[in-house]
Amino acid sequence: MQTSRAPGVAFIFKKALISALVALVLFSLMIGVRTEAGSDGQLTYWTRFGDLAMMVATVFGGSIVVELLRQWWGPVGTVRVVPPQVTSALSFAGRLVAPVLLIFTFLVPVIFYNERYILDLGILVLTYVMLGWGLNVVVGLAGLLDLGYVAFYAVGAYSYALLAQSGIPYPHVSMVPPFVHVDFLQLGPWAFWVLLPVSGILAAFWGVLLGFPVLRLRGDYLAIVTLAFGEIIRLVLLNWQSLTGGPNGVTGIPRPTMFGIPLSPGDDGLAAKLGIEFSPTHRIVFLFYLILALALLTNWVTIRLRRLPIGRAWEALREDEVACRALGINTTTTKLTAFATGAMFGGLAGAFFATRQGFISPESFTFHESALVLAIVVLGGMGSQLGVALAALAMIGGFELFRGLDQYRMLVFGMAMVLLMIWRPRGLIGHRAPTVFLERNQAISSDLVKEGHG
Repeated sequence: MQTSRAPGVAFIFKKALISALVALVLFSLMIGVRTEAGSDGQLTYWTRFGDLAMMVATVFGGSIVVELLRQWWGPVGTVRVVPPQVTSALSFAGRLVAPVLLIFTFLVPVIFYNERYILDLGILVLTYVMLGWGLNVVVGLAGLLDLGYVAFYAVGAYSYALLAQSGIPYPHVSMVPPFVHVDFLQLGPWAFWVLLPVSGILAAFWGVLLGFPVLRLRGDYLAIVTLAFGEIIRLVLLNWQSLTGGPNGVTGIPRPTMFGIPLSPGDDGLAAKLGIEFSPTHRIVFLFYLILALALLTNWVTIRLRRLPIGRAWEALREDEVACRALGINTTTTKLTAFATGAMFGGLAGAFFATRQGFISPESFTFHESALVLAIVVLGGMGSQLGVALAALAMIGGFELFRGLDQYRMLVFGMAMVLLMIWRPRGLIGHRAPTVFLERNQAISSDLVKEGHG
């Protein structure tokens, strides 16, 4: 057992003092002094030295706590002995997290039926869970850093919105030659259920188109190209006004139905057919269970794919592309299938987003969305389905907890992310172990593992 000397009290206070001085320099102009243009056009300013002192004191105390926790947790190179009872208890509790969370999710509309705000927040969280699981195929399983995932989200949303309004084009068979005259098949109340897979297929097609130019790229170069792809899609949506409406977006997007039965107050609505009183909450509850079903479908398909040869090829590509080629794995099809699969789930989520909002515009598909989904995947743990769900719940729901702290909301959120990356550099639930083992699951010594390589 290796040991190392714990840092002394003087060292801890010295490091905390240095952190406090750095915070003083950084926050002096951000918090201590505020400026804005006055009514007469001149620049006015006011001071908030009390808030600045509180922030510096928080950094000072936080630095002491961090160092004490590091000393308690154990420095690098030491072996921490955990009692077997504690290990078994934590393992048992970890196995209960997923089913308990799933049961609670199913009961949310029942428990909070009259809380419209909580239901809307739950729909938003589940949408990002689905996006996180879709991006997890590309980033977490295949190891391809994608910064333009919002492009597939936008393709799915606009595909559904435009096709649901105009209809699906098909050739008029009486015309010669064919495809000269084109009619549009109106889908009516079945628009969402017919166009949902169409949106996913179109998004997967664009995922393949993105995959071809980046077959020889990796790392930072791959990230730059995918970032550019996302911006290209957004600019096309913004400037192709004859098709997408430009900055005005698309309005009047049809709402989903219960397999052809609208959720409306009319005589043909679901409430009238069931003989119950109509309530606007019915549609919100239906949307909640709809995105829950789509998210669970994404999770089930991803888990099944991981156990197939293509899933094992993704994991081999993530660990070492050169070794993957040496094993005879076709890296071209492996990358393309990863991009297409992740893009398909993003397109499905985009179609749901369009039908839920009833209005979409290019402002909803900026780089900020890609960065947020990528942060969910990284913080949750690349390759971990449960970790992505917990990270989405923490990040999307965490924003709402600090909604009253407008000035410090992003600061607290950023500090939480930094602390998480310090203690859990592989995410909340790091999962890089191969899905299939030759004989049994065998632990790997920490001396043979470095960050980024399993």
